[in-house]
Amino acid sequence: MSEVKATNIHWHEGDISRDERWKALGCKGATMWFTGLSACGKSTIACALEQALVNQGVGCYRLDGDNIRFGLNKNLGFSAADREENIRRIGEVAKLFADAGIVTLTSFISPYVKDRDAARKVHEDAGLKFIEVFVDTPIEVCEQRDPKGLYKKARAGQIKGFTGIDDPYEAPAKPELVLKPAKDDVKACVNQCLKALADAGLIKMS
Repeated sequence: MSEVKATNIHWHEGDISRDERWKALGCKGATMWFTGLSACGKSTIACALEQALVNQGVGCYRLDGDNIRFGLNKNLGFSAADREENIRRIGEVAKLFADAGIVTLTSFISPYVKDRDAARKVHEDAGLKFIEVFVDTPIEVCEQRDPKGLYKKARAGQIKGFTGIDDPYEAPAKPELVLKPAKDDVKACVNQCLKALADAGLIKMS
């Protein structure tokens, strides 16, 4: 957990409650957290789900691992400490989006259980739903896809600390949803996500 260095700060409550905001806007916020190996299909599924939700009139926004590193987290590398801070920041940002009434989709390898659990905790402490989605694609399939050529570079020793090669991936023990893109196509995976959101009372199935 990052050290708190700010001093003389005080939490400033707004003049509108979450319930008032959600009722006025006709929305419900939550975070759907996609985790899995590189090239497992996280971003592809999240992109398709985002489009499906927005087309249904559901406020939705996708936070993608690579995209976030162009801005908010551009000062972080891929050491264990930097990965922890990367996920900590995203957990906090996702919580803010969810509090605003947005269905937030996060697509991050997030290889360590303790970091994902920390992201879950900040949501649960705030009374917000957190849906962990394990995109369970075998590493052999991920390596065959390898759209960015990262596995090839890792195998050649050109990338150190690459998840699944020389750095561990800790699979979720009890995720709310498990997707298997090696067996199911993108549409089927999106439908499973929509059902999970509907079952959680966050959206209505169209």
